[in-house]
Amino acid sequence: MIRVVLAEDQRMLRGALAALLNMEDDLSIVGEGEDGKKALSLVRELRPDVCVLDVEMPLLSGLEVAEAIRDEGLPCRVLMLTTFARPGYLQRALAAGVAGYVLKDGSSGELADAIRKVHGGGRALSPELTFAAWEAPNPLTPRERDILLLAEQGLSSSAIAKRLFLSHGTVRNYMSELIGKLGVDNRVEAAAKARKQGWI
Repeated sequence: MIRVVLAEDQRMLRGALAALLNMEDDLSIVGEGEDGKKALSLVRELRPDVCVLDVEMPLLSGLEVAEAIRDEGLPCRVLMLTTFARPGYLQRALAAGVAGYVLKDGSSGELADAIRKVHGGGRALSPELTFAAWEAPNPLTPRERDILLLAEQGLSSSAIAKRLFLSHGTVRNYMSELIGKLGVDNRVEAAAKARKQGWI
């Protein structure tokens, strides 16, 4: 029996997926989480074989949970479930050691097959996502990502500098380079473009 933790913030979808997957003879949903923190807690506590994670969740994103599973060396294979074929998300997921990345518009049977494949040591990638990964590599450095994430939250350059232990001038220079690199007019557009591409 393949033991699965399922994390999805939409309760109706999570319930439907759990019910459908539990109907499979070789799958058992041992835990359900409505946000990233709950998902990570369930993985630590239950030690499932596979964790199915929605990419965009409250408190911690599915990508952050996958990175924590990798960093903590938890013996759990990760399958990401997403609505959008965003190349930045896929690249970050692969860097986090994720074994599967599939779109939500597939059937429950396809998801079950992806879980089995991942559990068996293979990879499961939706074809649309494979092509998306080649389209636009993430141009942002980790520091630029940090700065844009804080800018997206509405923090001023001074507040960002304080949070990241940088000088105000350094943050201003980073922001100027980011605006040029992304081909936009201001920090709001820079954050919006990076978010749309899945780079932050």
